[in-house]
Amino acid sequence: MKRFVLPENFLMGTATASVQIEGGDKNNTWYKWCEEGRIKDGSHCITACDHWNRVEEDTELLKELNVNTHRMSLEWSRIEPKPGVFSNEAIEHYRYEIELLIKNGIVPFVTLHHFSEPLWFDELGGWTKEENSRCFLEYTQYVVEKLGDLVSDWVTFNEPNVYTKFGYIFGLWPPGKRSLIRSFKVYTELINTHIKAYEIIHRVRNSMGFKGKTKVGFAMHIRVFCGISATGKMIAKLVDYLFHELYLEGMVRGRFKFPLSKKGYKCRKGTYVDFIGINYYTRNIVEFELNPSNLFHNLRCDNRLEKNDLGWDIYPEGIYMVCKKYYERYKLPIYITENGISDKNDTKRPGFIADHLAYVAKAIAEGIDIQRYYHWTLMDNFEWLEGESAYFGLYHCNFKDQKRTIRPSGKLYSLICKEKKLTEEMLQQVLEIN
Repeated sequence: MKRFVLPENFLMGTATASVQIEGGDKNNTWYKWCEEGRIKDGSHCITACDHWNRVEEDTELLKELNVNTHRMSLEWSRIEPKPGVFSNEAIEHYRYEIELLIKNGIVPFVTLHHFSEPLWFDELGGWTKEENSRCFLEYTQYVVEKLGDLVSDWVTFNEPNVYTKFGYIFGLWPPGKRSLIRSFKVYTELINTHIKAYEIIHRVRNSMGFKGKTKVGFAMHIRVFCGISATGKMIAKLVDYLFHELYLEGMVRGRFKFPLSKKGYKCRKGTYVDFIGINYYTRNIVEFELNPSNLFHNLRCDNRLEKNDLGWDIYPEGIYMVCKKYYERYKLPIYITENGISDKNDTKRPGFIADHLAYVAKAIAEGIDIQRYYHWTLMDNFEWLEGESAYFGLYHCNFKDQKRTIRPSGKLYSLICKEKKLTEEMLQQVLEIN
C-alpha cells in the first residue's frame, strides 16, 4: 500500500443511492425489474439495507468512519408518487436525514436521479418524449425549494452514460429498450434537462436567499479505454467518444456533438457545471468485434492485473489519468464522486483505497484541483443487476438480520478520513485493531 498525504481541507466521504439501500418502495422502475425476475441472484430491492427505517443507525456508521461529507440520493418515486402530487411525508423524511448529517458535521451532497424513476414516468414514455423532461424539472424545483436551505451541493444525474447504455441500447436495465437511434434522443433529453436543472437549482437557491455557495454538477462514469492493435486504438477512441465525450461536452459546455441534434432546443453554449464529477472504477482493453449487436467492439480485461469479485481490472493509475485529462480540458474543480471495489473477503479493498488515494494525492501535488473523494460505498447494498451478491461496502450488511459490521478496510478508511494521510504507523494501528 502506497503512503500519501492529502490537503487538510480535502473532503472525504462515502456515497450511496436510494433504491440500493432504502427498501420499502414499490413505485420505482427497479422494483418492477425485480418483480419480473431480472436480477442475477434472484434478490430484490424491496428490502435492500432497510435504510429508510435505520437512518439514525446508519448516521452513526458515518460518524464511525470520520467522514466529513456524504453523497446520498433522493428517490423521485417517493417524493412524487403520482404526476404533480408531492409527498410531504417523504420530503420531511429526507429533511430529517439531511439534518442528521449536518448535526454531525457531515456535508450533504445530494443526487436527484440515480438510475431509478417513478413507474408513472416510465409509463409516459420516459426520456424518449421531449415533453416528459418538465416532470423531472418540476420535481427538481420542488426538492430545492424544500431542501435548498440545507443543501448547497447537488448532482443532477448519476452516470447518464451507463443509464443510457444499459437502459436504452442493450436493454438490460429499466426501461429495457434496445435502439441505438432512440438512445441518441435520450442523450439529447438528458443533456438538455441537466442544463435546465442546473439553472433551476442556482435560481431557486439564489431567489430564496439560501446560504452557502451553490455547486451543481453530474456524476460521470469514466473508464480508461485502451487499444492494443491499430484497429483497437481506433475503436477505443470511438467508444470513448460515445461513452464519455457526448455527455461531457453536452452537460459541461452545452455542445450537442454529432450524431446528437439540437433541433428544437434553445440551449446556448456555456458552462453548466460547477465541478467535474468522476465515478472511477476500472479500465478496459478495447478490441474490434464483427458484431453489430455489441456496437462492433469488445471490452476485455488485462490478464496481468488483479481483479475484483466482478472480474474488473484493478488499475489505480487510471484515477490519476482521468483526473489529469479532464482537469486540463475543463479547468474546473474535480470531485471523485465514486470509487470502490467489490471484495467480499476484504483482502483487496485496503490496498485499493490506499493506492487510489495515493494517485489522487499525486495529482493534487501536480496542481490538479481535486477537492473531494467519495468511496463507494458505505455498506453492502442492492447492486442493480448483481443484486445482493456484489460486496462494495466498508461495512458488511447481513441482509437477513440487517446487522452492519465494519470491515478492516472500513477501519483503515476511518483513520485516513481523520488524518488525511496514510503512514506506516497508521497501517500498524489497523493491524493491531484486527
